Amino acid sequence: MKKIALLLLAAFIVSCGSTSSTSSVASSSDETTYWQQHVDYTMDVDMDVDRYQYTGKQTLVYTNNSPETLDRVYYHLFFNAFQPGSDMDVRSRSIEDPDRRVGSRIAGLDQNEIGYLYVDNMTQDGTALNPQREGTILVVPLAKPLAPGASTTLKLDFDGQVPVQIRRSGRNNAEGVALSMTQWYPKMAEFDKTGWNTSPYIGREFHGVWGDFDVKLTMDRTYTVGGTGYLQNPKEIGHGYDKANSGPGKGKDGKLTWHFVAPQVHDFAWGADPDFVHDIYKGANGVDLHFFYKNKASIKDNWKKLQPVTNEFLKFFNKNIGEYPYKQYSVIQGGDGGMEYAMCTLITGERKFNSLAGVTAHEFAHSWFNHVLATDESKHEWMDEGFTTYISNLAEAYVSGGDMSKANQSSYRGYIYLATSGKEEPQTTHADHYHTNLAYGVSAYNKGATFLAQLGYIVGNDVRDQIIKEYYNTWKFKHPDPNDFKRVAERVSGFDLEWYLRDWTMTTKTIDYAVNDMNSLDGVNVIELERKGQMGMPLDIEVTMTDGTKKMFYIPLQEMRGEKEIPSNWTKLADWSWANPTYNLILDGINMNDVKSVTIDPLNQMADIDKENNSWSLEM
Repeated sequence: MKKIALLLLAAFIVSCGSTSSTSSVASSSDETTYWQQHVDYTMDVDMDVDRYQYTGKQTLVYTNNSPETLDRVYYHLFFNAFQPGSDMDVRSRSIEDPDRRVGSRIAGLDQNEIGYLYVDNMTQDGTALNPQREGTILVVPLAKPLAPGASTTLKLDFDGQVPVQIRRSGRNNAEGVALSMTQWYPKMAEFDKTGWNTSPYIGREFHGVWGDFDVKLTMDRTYTVGGTGYLQNPKEIGHGYDKANSGPGKGKDGKLTWHFVAPQVHDFAWGADPDFVHDIYKGANGVDLHFFYKNKASIKDNWKKLQPVTNEFLKFFNKNIGEYPYKQYSVIQGGDGGMEYAMCTLITGERKFNSLAGVTAHEFAHSWFNHVLATDESKHEWMDEGFTTYISNLAEAYVSGGDMSKANQSSYRGYIYLATSGKEEPQTTHADHYHTNLAYGVSAYNKGATFLAQLGYIVGNDVRDQIIKEYYNTWKFKHPDPNDFKRVAERVSGFDLEWYLRDWTMTTKTIDYAVNDMNSLDGVNVIELERKGQMGMPLDIEVTMTDGTKKMFYIPLQEMRGEKEIPSNWTKLADWSWANPTYNLILDGINMNDVKSVTIDPLNQMADIDKENNSWSLEM
């Protein structure tokens, strides 16, 4: 059986299109110099569920696919953030609008309530190392520098304590889930074209190295575990994984060892509780959808109802982004809200059904936008959260039978609120360094979603949809950045989109167009338009006649170097150069007295911050 399982795993990795551990070149034809690092983790962990402490051994084979020789590496030790005086604690107590889930709670933790993760007995290819712990970062000078194309084996022992549930990770959350084990192991930091990514953890975003995980978790036999990876020993485990033995397996000394293997992922998370119900729903394309939730009568019906809906989300994302590449996904009750991980999510489960479905849609969509398209969330959080928000809003509207054309209007409203609040910062701001949580949240989620929705207004909705699919096919299992997305969008659309990426993400320039007036100039009827905001855009203009008929005009932005496809009954006008603040729209053959109103962007697809000046109406 073991040999068969390994053969199936190898076949799965090939089917995913994963690169080998020594490959340094992406398959993308326009990114032939692309490279990324590779890791192979093997971990053996023993959990004491009474003291919430655990010990483990980790072997990590690290392959340097970069063009540089590395004389040191870094690990993340996330659980050390849950200690009084940590960067996470200080940041939460000093920011003007702290996350209510954190606040000053870390500062009040007792010694048996804090989180910690410590490393000992570390070696490189058998040679002892002397790592230095700096908060949530472990600095590891290597005994032998790692040359380009070479691999090295790093071994270590670690012991940790699970903190009282405060942010994502922890024990005994508000809904009574015993263990939410996320960011729980010594995790190799990412080294990419920007260098090492070693920001201290303050409870926000992540960036990880692509690789394969082989993890054994030993704990009290009454606990049911769900998370990243494929369970290798279901007959021993039971717990709903093996229909012939749905109860706890027969472990030694009151414990069971759960053996998981996860190919081509960049994180590993799990949740566990002695009172979990475990359901398996057969999803689209042979994907098993696993559900782990507390055995409470008050939530059972919603969690049962969630299962076919999750499958509908799967089918929607498969169709509109690209096929989910794994054969399993788990929805696990736990954490403190909703957070995505490789092949799973942890969500709070005592919700009304619409909320439960909504958080599942969002976190499941992250399987595409971040856990397959693995952007650096800390530096490009708007790509991760924004793209996810955009597509999950559409999925919710589709599954519920709502109006998909309005699915992302709330994102527009959120962005406009921020843009007019005086608190907005450029989306190039590091996720941890926004001045307020408000600015971070709206910029990442709402403004990020608006970027994709508004792209449909610029290039055409059908072309935008093609861009998303091509982006997925080009960059899956890699680390794309904003320029990588832009280049795909330019290739598919034929437009120059540098201006859009630049002004929308690198500045806080806003869109504000106005219809100033309509008058006659040298016997010609002219509508005077004004660009009041600093960001240029193409314009759709609707002219309504007094008899109720409508005429549509399209003004391309010159810097686009192209124009979207428009209906045959529209009139395409001359380009508008971004430097010119005004534009005269000439109404050839139209009597000024026959014009009732003029409206910029009648379908509200543009994130104009002042809608009041977008229209002109004939005074009656």
